[in-house]
Amino acid sequence: MIMTDYDKLKTDRAVAIGDFDGMHLAHKTVVTGASNVLIYCVHNRFSLLQKSLFKRRWPNCVFADFDRIKNLSGEEFIENILLKEFGAGIILCGFNFRFGKNASWSALDMREYLEPRGIWVRILEAQDFEGKPISSTRIRRAVSEGRINAANEMLGYNFTFEAPVIHGDRRGRTIGFPTLNQHLPKKLIVPRFGVYESRVLLGGRSYKAFTNIGNRPTWRVEEPICETHIFDYSGDLYGKKVTVELVNYLRPEKLFKNLEELKAQLNHDKSSIV
Repeated sequence: MIMTDYDKLKTDRAVAIGDFDGMHLAHKTVVTGASNVLIYCVHNRFSLLQKSLFKRRWPNCVFADFDRIKNLSGEEFIENILLKEFGAGIILCGFNFRFGKNASWSALDMREYLEPRGIWVRILEAQDFEGKPISSTRIRRAVSEGRINAANEMLGYNFTFEAPVIHGDRRGRTIGFPTLNQHLPKKLIVPRFGVYESRVLLGGRSYKAFTNIGNRPTWRVEEPICETHIFDYSGDLYGKKVTVELVNYLRPEKLFKNLEELKAQLNHDKSSIV
């Protein structure tokens, strides 16, 4: 019986390789290209999605020790990592994937090296958004510019972060808008300062919310802070790690004259979220 490419996808050990920063839509075409695929993240930048969130969403991943592999030749990377360590029978990667010392090998080089030995290298083409290939670089730029809708479309999910809830100055609760306060996770791309429609994930439920990210011009803080008001929720979250998704950019930060002016703006922000 002749084994088809489809049969190989179901039976051979598949390894998807790439940097996978954010696991955007183009990355997803790579990691869903075979069944039971092992995801090998080679660079571990994680500026768009924290490592902890990545691991929970894709538990079949392995994070490379980049210092261990950065000086391997292309041949050594294939032989020692992909074949010996992972036992790959199929390898999946993007069209622009490069590896080996000084990025000297391309995806096509890997195909030429392996396919004579019966190991299939599947190279996935670019995925476009607004006429240009989706890339982590484009998504980082969109996040930093406040174009969170575009970033979310390219990611295929809402830009998300998680961090412990810290104590704030409790001004919000005096005007009916208590907030959970968090510092932005280190290494994560910093979104444009301002107010976002957001979602907060608690106890398996998603709550509507809005989140201010920045230095708070009215009551300035030294380190950027995320302040999130959750709709229809009350409870003590101090010290707990809470997940926040940014859905839509509403407005830049503002300087308010007093608490009443701030309250009026917050009521307007809340009413704009359906």
